[in-house]
Amino acid sequence: MRTTILALGTLLVTGSACAQKPAPQAKEADPTRTVTAAAATPAGWTVRLDDKDTARYKVTDTRFETMGAGLHVTSGPAAIYYKGDVRNLGALGATFVQMEAPRHPEAYGLFFGGRDLADPAKQTYVYFIVRGDGQYNISHRAGSEVHRIVPWTASDALNKQDAAGKARNALSVTVGADSVRFLANGKQVHAISRQEITNADGAAGLRVNHNLNVHVDGFAVTTK
Repeated sequence: MRTTILALGTLLVTGSACAQKPAPQAKEADPTRTVTAAAATPAGWTVRLDDKDTARYKVTDTRFETMGAGLHVTSGPAAIYYKGDVRNLGALGATFVQMEAPRHPEAYGLFFGGRDLADPAKQTYVYFIVRGDGQYNISHRAGSEVHRIVPWTASDALNKQDAAGKARNALSVTVGADSVRFLANGKQVHAISRQEITNADGAAGLRVNHNLNVHVDGFAVTTK
């Protein structure tokens, strides 16, 4: 059973949290672009494309680089970006700046609890992502399935993109004894009981969907 992170019994089989196959993208309306890869991936980081993109695209079709004191993603196909495994996760966070408006609302944010990421049938991780339209989503990927924990939901805690398409949002996840808390700009938007997220350890990093230009400042992981 793919339950190394989430106890799926009640949380993910009721209401909007039921298991779903990822929805096919409308490629005709918003085809995935390819970009020139950076000269070097930031030291110690791994880039992994979404499974649906691996047949058509390569890691070098997205651009992930160090920029100033931060990181910068110009995608490219959708991917996760991570740096090693984390044990006894206490918190992770970063400030994301959407630099320009995508053709359609596209999401970016944090993920944690990544395990078996090289095996599409066994992969598992939880992600907390936002869009420039001021909405957020929390989901659990288990193999080819996506369990929607919180479907796309508007929150006053999020900054929407401005007239130039720019949006800045600080996202964080804190793992406590009783719950895992999800915060945007210092305000809690959701919390999940540790009875549901039983193990938050594993790879932790960034998730950026396709066709985005996103700067990331202050990415940090702390352990207990």
